[in-house]
Amino acid sequence: MGVRALRPTTAGTRHAVWPSYEETTRQEPERSLVKAKKRSSGRNARGKVTARRRGGGNKRKYRVVDFRRDKLGVPGKVASIEYDPNRSAHIALVHYADGEKRYILAPAGIRPGDTIQAGPDAEVRSGNSLPLKNIPTGSLVHNLELTPGSGGKIVRSAGAAAQVLSREEHYILIRLPSGEIRRIPEECTATIGQVSNVDHKNISQGKAGKMRHLGRRPRVRGSAMSPRDHPHGGGEGRSPIGLPGPKTPWGKPALGRKTRRKNKPGGHLIVRRRR
Repeated sequence: MGVRALRPTTAGTRHAVWPSYEETTRQEPERSLVKAKKRSSGRNARGKVTARRRGGGNKRKYRVVDFRRDKLGVPGKVASIEYDPNRSAHIALVHYADGEKRYILAPAGIRPGDTIQAGPDAEVRSGNSLPLKNIPTGSLVHNLELTPGSGGKIVRSAGAAAQVLSREEHYILIRLPSGEIRRIPEECTATIGQVSNVDHKNISQGKAGKMRHLGRRPRVRGSAMSPRDHPHGGGEGRSPIGLPGPKTPWGKPALGRKTRRKNKPGGHLIVRRRR
């Protein structure tokens, strides 16, 4: 996918870099694969704000994406590449030989008319889903399962790709986009290729109004608040943070504090950490 820089006719478009959508081939989603999407606005089940600076924005419909790729042995033809407002990657509408339609994550380089398939007998080609034990060493993959049959859980964002490194007994060593090397059971499936919309990281909305359309509300600096609202607030003029280091609004240490649990389940499968 390409991006386009806007002519700087206004302050808002001076630094804007927007997607060109030259990959997408259809405007409206498949109605049978669309569901209503309720907005949480950053609140949990009790109504308490757990993610700040969320709310508003345009209405979205949820596209039901097939992360399991469990239609084994049935070839499908890519009908269209579409924009999905709920994720950074594009999605592909697939018409299977038995008449069923499904959305999948669109791999980079896939075009309408291409044929894809899932299953252990599928060809090693972009868009096909296979068990890791059937994928050659060095291949780029995405939409990886962590436990067999659970559906793809990781490497699903725009431009992401993991690499198959080697085999160890019943595990496959995978290098994830973060640089972490991890053992994954060989029965888990993955999709060949890189996720589409590679230029997503180069997009700049350019103005606050576009961010409001995406549901992002303003972010206020702690130093601009009062002392009762933030540990960094108060003082005459611009004041230093003070204290022993920067703090969150709730007084916890910020910037540099490790947040990963030491004894996280599955930690024994990590061969090399991301840092």
